[in-house]
Amino acid sequence: MFDSLKLTKIPEADESLRPAVKAFLAEQLAGLSAERRARSWMGHDPEFSRALAQKGWVGVTLPRDYGGAALGYFARFVIVEELLISGAPVAAHWISERQSGPLILHYGTEVQRQYYLPRICRGEAFFCIGMSEPDSGSDLASVKTRATRTDKGWTLNGAKLWSSYSTKATHMIALVRTSGAAGDRHEGLSQVIIDLKLPGVTTRPISDLSGDPHFSEVHFANVELGEDALVGKEGDGWNQVRAELAFERSGPERLYSSVVLFDLWLRYLRGAGINDDATAALVGSMTSRLAALRSLSISITGQLVRGERPETLAALLKDIGTEFEQAVPALVADHLASRPDEVADPDLLAALAYVAAMNPAFSLRGGTREILRGMIARGLGLR
Repeated sequence: MFDSLKLTKIPEADESLRPAVKAFLAEQLAGLSAERRARSWMGHDPEFSRALAQKGWVGVTLPRDYGGAALGYFARFVIVEELLISGAPVAAHWISERQSGPLILHYGTEVQRQYYLPRICRGEAFFCIGMSEPDSGSDLASVKTRATRTDKGWTLNGAKLWSSYSTKATHMIALVRTSGAAGDRHEGLSQVIIDLKLPGVTTRPISDLSGDPHFSEVHFANVELGEDALVGKEGDGWNQVRAELAFERSGPERLYSSVVLFDLWLRYLRGAGINDDATAALVGSMTSRLAALRSLSISITGQLVRGERPETLAALLKDIGTEFEQAVPALVADHLASRPDEVADPDLLAALAYVAAMNPAFSLRGGTREILRGMIARGLGLR
């Protein structure tokens, strides 16, 4: 697993994108409050996503024939990193750009590529994920939602849970059972593309601890899908999901959920002149952890560039990256509490309140810690 993991540097051609992205974000996000920037992952702003698409920075890795920029994974790394450290609202196009587009490119039919990919790249088609289900916990393979063949295509029945922004997405790619029973595990699973405006689709928002209803429960009652809804081959769904999750877990997305808060805290320390030894040691420890995680993420990106499937390493990065993301608000809060006579910046406190409330979700989304560690153990041959 580690044989092809090499210390990797972002190529200069890709790194050269950074100044233009920074300038664009400085203009687009001018005046955006610290609390709103701290929501970056959950910030849903289709107009921003379309402005980003006009720059050619949505669907970056997709071929030009389908509306993409035909750039590589390192270019995407640079763009995503700048989006997250600036606190840009990425939720509208996030899943489409990161997972759905590449999935359709690699597994979809030519008709699907021609229809969906240009719309993703223009910021017109916004996808959500349909993996988790009610009463299944983290057992993704126990899929009960079923697509049954008909003369015209498929009839879909079942439900999906924790689908981020399915209330605002235009489409969902869902893992469903097309044959066998739930006990068959990975066999008989396929993925289908669902237009969320179809009759029989009902979406129920779920509010998180911050009060935002970005999670949803989506129910399907005799939803009629065309034959062309099937992604790739019937029964290939589990293989597709494994590849998809490697994209989801391996990038800078899994390091920077707390980075706006971290940056605000560092600015506060500089502005207040707080530079005692204990503070310096804490800042050094947190910064070195982030630097090591970033280096690992870049190296895994190098594996993707070489056409490898770093599923175990992606799970490892997501697990330890989540630990860092969750540590930041706790460490910042403890540091502020240790200096009760200091007056903290209101922007810093607002960002801290939001990130602290969202903190538990970091180790749930994209795979729970327990599931990831089971994957890592299998990848290392320990189970």
